[in-house]
Amino acid sequence: MTLDQLWPQCDYITVHTPLMASTTGLLNDASFAKCKKGVKVVNCARGGIIDEAALLRALESGQCGGAGLDVFVEEPPRERALVNHPNVISCPHLGASTKEAQARCGKDIALQIVDMATGKALVGAVNAQVLASTFSPDSQQWIRLGESMGKVLKACSASTQPCSQLHVTSLGEALKKSTGFLSSAAVVGLLTEAPHNGPNLVNALPLAKETGITVHTDHKASDEREACVMEVSVNGSRYKAVGSVQAGVPVLLELNGSVFRQPVPLTGHLLFFRANCSTEFLSSITGVLATAGVELQSFSASSSSSGGEKWYCMGISSLLGDIGALKSLVKDAAQLTV
Repeated sequence: MTLDQLWPQCDYITVHTPLMASTTGLLNDASFAKCKKGVKVVNCARGGIIDEAALLRALESGQCGGAGLDVFVEEPPRERALVNHPNVISCPHLGASTKEAQARCGKDIALQIVDMATGKALVGAVNAQVLASTFSPDSQQWIRLGESMGKVLKACSASTQPCSQLHVTSLGEALKKSTGFLSSAAVVGLLTEAPHNGPNLVNALPLAKETGITVHTDHKASDEREACVMEVSVNGSRYKAVGSVQAGVPVLLELNGSVFRQPVPLTGHLLFFRANCSTEFLSSITGVLATAGVELQSFSASSSSSGGEKWYCMGISSLLGDIGALKSLVKDAAQLTV
């Protein structure tokens, strides 16, 4: 039935809708005129669905025989004519404020905090939707990967300026819904200056926008592997990395188009550098490390690029105090801790 057909038949009218353009003033002078004389109305939904001025006129004329209200356009209402009318029963908009309801709310909140703290689930967070899909061991490793790749690209760009664009692509069916937290984790890595001071998964994307970083995400199907492809633009130059999680460990597979022969575990202190393919300079590199009292713990090299250059990564016991000693031996050098 249409409302126009419904109004004349009603003895009581109760409303149960949200307040939106189509329901604002749903009961007004025109609709009251179509109702039975003495019709009674109840609004426990939202103030404004019943036109308050029209309701007061209907009460005064007897067209409306009584009203029950616990919602108002203004809460609490400063205009008291409706509240004080003898044929109106009104109470504050406090339906969830009984002792029982408050006890249940408290219990629900406590259970939500316990679930969040124990990594089971996240329910009800209004500003952290990206966290909802992160409560699993697998997700945690991919988050570590995204943050570590962001740090690697920041270090290898050797720029004090933040990047202008970030593009994150997830590969593989299992990562179809992971681009949200991967991109947030990447921003955390790009913007973090110190281990315990910086952005987090909740505020990363708003901070990126404030910093002028445009973030793009994408997903591509892949039967071959599950991986994350990350590309940044800094001062007109582009830097690209490809990473994955292998045996529960985040690893770097490619850097700027060079594929590492052995995946680089993204953990600890790392030294990246680019140089021409030769064995002679490696002894010079290790000599610089030995002079600084830094131990070489792991070593990975990429395949040669078209220019005969390779990217190398060394796991080292501590960061070099002065990386400048390497820059006369290699073309690019960067170090970081992940």
